[in-house]
Amino acid sequence: MLDWEIIYEDWVPEEQPLREALCTLGNGYFATRGAFEEAEADEKVHYPGTYLGGGYNRAISEVAGKQVENEDLVNWPNWLPLTFRHAGGNWFSLEKVELVKFYQELDMQEGVLRRDIHFRDVEGRETRLVSRRFVSMANPHVAAQVWELTPLNWSGEIEVRTALDGRVTNSGVARYRSLEREHLEPIGADQYDEESIYLLVQTKQSKVRMAQAARTVVVADGKKQEVERHSRAENNYVEQVLKITCSQNQPIGVEKVVLIYTSRDFAISEPLQEALRNIERIVNFEHLLSASSRAWKRMWKRCDLELTCNKEAQSVLRLHVFHLLQTVSPNSIGRDVGVPARGLHGEAYRGHIFWDELFIFPYLNLRLPDLTRALLMYRYRRLPEARYAALEAGYRGAMFPWQSGSNGREESQIVHLNPKSGRWIPDNTFLQRHINAAIAYNVWQYYQATHDKEFLTFYGAELIFEIAQFWSTIAIFSQEKGRYEIRNVVGPDEYHTEYPGSTSPGLNNNAYTNVMAVWVIQCALQVIETIDQSRTEELMNKCSISTDDVERWQHISQRMYVPFIGESDIIAQFEGYEALQEFPWEAYKEKYGEAMRLDRILESENKDVNAYKASKQADVMMLFYLFSSEELLQLFTRLGYNFNTESIPDNVAYYESRTSHGSTLSKIVHSWVLARTDRKRSWVNFEIALMSDVEDVQGGTTPEGIHLGAMAGTVDLIQRCYTGLEIRDDVLWFNPVLPEELGCLNFQIRYRSHWLSLQIMQEKMIITLDRGWTKDVQIGMDGKVYTFNTGDHKEFNIKR
Repeated sequence: MLDWEIIYEDWVPEEQPLREALCTLGNGYFATRGAFEEAEADEKVHYPGTYLGGGYNRAISEVAGKQVENEDLVNWPNWLPLTFRHAGGNWFSLEKVELVKFYQELDMQEGVLRRDIHFRDVEGRETRLVSRRFVSMANPHVAAQVWELTPLNWSGEIEVRTALDGRVTNSGVARYRSLEREHLEPIGADQYDEESIYLLVQTKQSKVRMAQAARTVVVADGKKQEVERHSRAENNYVEQVLKITCSQNQPIGVEKVVLIYTSRDFAISEPLQEALRNIERIVNFEHLLSASSRAWKRMWKRCDLELTCNKEAQSVLRLHVFHLLQTVSPNSIGRDVGVPARGLHGEAYRGHIFWDELFIFPYLNLRLPDLTRALLMYRYRRLPEARYAALEAGYRGAMFPWQSGSNGREESQIVHLNPKSGRWIPDNTFLQRHINAAIAYNVWQYYQATHDKEFLTFYGAELIFEIAQFWSTIAIFSQEKGRYEIRNVVGPDEYHTEYPGSTSPGLNNNAYTNVMAVWVIQCALQVIETIDQSRTEELMNKCSISTDDVERWQHISQRMYVPFIGESDIIAQFEGYEALQEFPWEAYKEKYGEAMRLDRILESENKDVNAYKASKQADVMMLFYLFSSEELLQLFTRLGYNFNTESIPDNVAYYESRTSHGSTLSKIVHSWVLARTDRKRSWVNFEIALMSDVEDVQGGTTPEGIHLGAMAGTVDLIQRCYTGLEIRDDVLWFNPVLPEELGCLNFQIRYRSHWLSLQIMQEKMIITLDRGWTKDVQIGMDGKVYTFNTGDHKEFNIKR
């Protein structure tokens, strides 16, 4: 890995699924995996996949004797197919030739995937093939690729086949393959003009249409060549075969430009009409690439973090930013899309949207706040469905789903296939009600970073009020405890979904859930004081929130129950946690490695992970990740608990030794909470999180789609954690403590309409304020608050 490139210098078939995920190209509208143009899906080595933001479809499958309806992010027609053959020969495939040279490069700076191969066929003919591909960041509907074929020791006629292939299925995740996989139905496919073909399909249930139009031209010596063409079309497939005469050592270029439109697009008449009309207007590959490269340059100016003293971390962090921006970008704004946990890079989790926004939005808030606002609107538009879900469950307010898709209903699976045992087991993770707190937290953090009072007033406040009302009705007063409690939920951990031997799912008083519920209610009370009174009255009327409800909010925010282990200062993960068995960690780590999916391992051994003090990922630790010690002290003091912030390291140590890190998010949280007390261990955890997708540390999960929350989380660790960046009381605070391995750091952030340039070294920090819409900005350092005006440039010494 170099500063801006990932390079592969050999062909390793077993690594191809991972490479295809990591070499995905996208633009926030759609993305396509880094499969070879000549390859077809074989479910082992190659898996071309194209995914559309918000492009879902539902299908019914039979699972364990039951009819189950699942919603999937659809694998759309493959626009990549481009291959060649000698007259009468086989179509080109890497598996059928002898490789002399292999080189593949992902250029993150310009968003280009390049491949340069030299091969020898069974007839002894040697050929060099150089391919380039991009998905345009400048025009979200455009993708293009070019092949340059050079005969090295032969001359003669070849056939080049270009195609659009709608014969695809959702087959990218092995454990889903026994379920219904066909989501597309054909509408039409044909040749449009001499150089162009088209394909029109729609999803079977959701009736989303996609049109693809492809224009393929041959170029030699910089000039377009007239060649003989033959087209063939089926309902869901169309191809064009071009006959080309090649001369030894004379390169031939084949350019394929594709336009993609869907029925979800704005400002169009009909997808196919738009695709065909615009394919006539589109110019050549180089012109389109130039526009896309300029768009990427603008994006990187906003979004890059420069680690001048750590080259390895630098390149991986850029990879993480690159994939984040390919999943959601300015092209996503206005498209009613959320952030799939596995990006637009594969079919894991069926492309659903979880709580990963909690780890993603902090980075976007300080770079592309308009994008965060647009993504928060995904949640706002699904508020009616969340209200209905709460009502159906017997609550008031809004109850958002753990897994969301097209319309915001609960998309979590009822049963889950354990690939280790081959058994279908109940999946109760839908009880993770803490997703509601994450949404409210995201709204408030966006407001803190932008001071976008318009959004808070007209959208954000309504979300926060409805979520606070939900927490106030799921919380029940216990006469025995003299406090409110929340029963039958699941925390972030996910290993613990019920009590050992219980016949009903859910746990009581998950500490993270209870504390977050209190925080949301306190936030709602603060919002009442923040927005104007008339709007508050409107929202209280709209949401049917009475003065009695607000009084109940006040009471709950002071009397929520938080479990502790015995008389200690250790917060219990949930009520009854201390009664669980200790887990034999060393024996299992020796057998299965560090990052274990203990739930699957133990189930395959006919044991129950619920019986042990063993966590999949951070749970209680999430409190120390989201809140500063000062904020936690305020929360616990308001609740009437004598919580000493000096006990935080003891809590961290307790749960660190009982966590398997079965989720890529877990190391992010552990790295964060260790940053102030043990920078060495913090950096070790950071490095593991940093490399989790590049090295596929979970053994096969990354090929199914990258882990977007973990990628964004590593970037945010650099941006906020190690710089001590936090927004508190309308002041932007910094308290840098850079690990020795990090060295020095340069980047820009967008804070309340101003761009700030930051240069941070081990001993000093330099802040420069660019012009903005407000007169000044309050920035805090070493307990002092400084007023910055446009053009101000201040240098601070960092106290060790």
